[in-house]
Amino acid sequence: MTAAEALPSESTSAALASAKKKAFWRLLPLCFICYVVAYVDRTNVSLAKLTMVKSLPWLDDRVFGIAGGAFFWGYFLLEIPGSILVERWSARKWISRIMITWGIIAASTAFVTTATQFTAVRFLLGLGEAGFFPGIIIYLTHWFPKTERGKALSMFLIATPAAQLIGPKITGAIATSGMTTFAGMTLMGWQWVFIAWGLPATILGVVVFFYLTDRPKQAKWLTPEERDALEDELARERASTAAKHRMTLAEAFRNPKVLLLVLAYFFVVAGNYGVIEFFLPSILDSWYHLKMSSITSYMMIGPVLAVASQLFVGWNSDRTRERRMHTVVPIFIGGLAFLGLALSKGSLPLTIACVAVAAAGTKAYQPAFWSFAQHVPHLDGRGGQHRVHQLVRQPRRRRPRDADDGLPQEEHGLVRHGHRHHGRLDVRRRGDHIFPRPRQAQRSGLDGHNAAPLKTKI
Repeated sequence: MTAAEALPSESTSAALASAKKKAFWRLLPLCFICYVVAYVDRTNVSLAKLTMVKSLPWLDDRVFGIAGGAFFWGYFLLEIPGSILVERWSARKWISRIMITWGIIAASTAFVTTATQFTAVRFLLGLGEAGFFPGIIIYLTHWFPKTERGKALSMFLIATPAAQLIGPKITGAIATSGMTTFAGMTLMGWQWVFIAWGLPATILGVVVFFYLTDRPKQAKWLTPEERDALEDELARERASTAAKHRMTLAEAFRNPKVLLLVLAYFFVVAGNYGVIEFFLPSILDSWYHLKMSSITSYMMIGPVLAVASQLFVGWNSDRTRERRMHTVVPIFIGGLAFLGLALSKGSLPLTIACVAVAAAGTKAYQPAFWSFAQHVPHLDGRGGQHRVHQLVRQPRRRRPRDADDGLPQEEHGLVRHGHRHHGRLDVRRRGDHIFPRPRQAQRSGLDGHNAAPLKTKI
């Protein structure tokens, strides 16, 4: 096959571009709305708690913390099995099931009367919602090639700061509404909070079942040419991935790179949920004795910065095809903001500023992180494990600008004229640079000379 034959025709390229555009606007808005509701359902308890304690005096910080942890124990137990079902069975059916059951469980929180019931419902909510987030991440890989995935992920992931913008005012208004009768039921405001957010999840679950499409080949809303072009593009990526050795689950738990990413994600999520999502309203109430309307207003500042930061990271990460620093820098800045928050008591402006920066840091890294993490479960073509120092300490060489395979620039091996040269690296320091050298110099095939080592700043 000649080089000209290998390149897609103009008509195929046009069909592929059209298919990706249609998929973007057909699938992402619904996924976005579903995640907004999911995020509000798991975090609205933080605001409802401020009024729940009047009816449920046993709901102190200890019980609240235990119940918050119970949610994630439930989530932990079914998250991996749920993700496997999305990949091997049907994303549409599994996500629909998730939303219907979690909506019912979330609404049932309105009727708890004891600490045990509250903890049990939060645990069941975690079970019900488990697999939704990773399932959507996997689902997007069924539709979007690597070159488009960062953009698609960023548009999906801004649902979390969007939920933080939309949820507080609505939740606060309902929670402080007092005793209200609706549809024959007389309930307190905090009870209506859980019903008002639980029912939309159940309704959306039905919509997902009839509206989402599992794979491009099943999409009647694409033309045959568009389906073929998108399927062929995704098939090429799968073939490239299949050529690499995949880790088993046991290998993944022993792989230092995987463990490093797990550890990083653990601390980010612990900080985000432990401070911002679950306890920020209580912190503001305890430190500054604010009214509900003021608390909900201050809670909306961080998400504004988070939306802008997340969109920028997703866009710039795809533009530069760099993932590592787009992940590390936001997390580092967010961590510093959490430290500042701990020392900010007594200054409301400083507290809110730290919360805003922490919120941005714990959201902005996600598009790059998930695009980056998708390359981790593979070993190199020779079957050897990637070394963890290649993730953390070893600087990466930039890929050529014309390499349009969607892989991050930090891929392994030296790159010159589109070729990779593997082997042990002879690393020598010169000032602020590292000069990697392959074990055996290989011919470029383009210029007739040995591939020179590339110079990269630390």
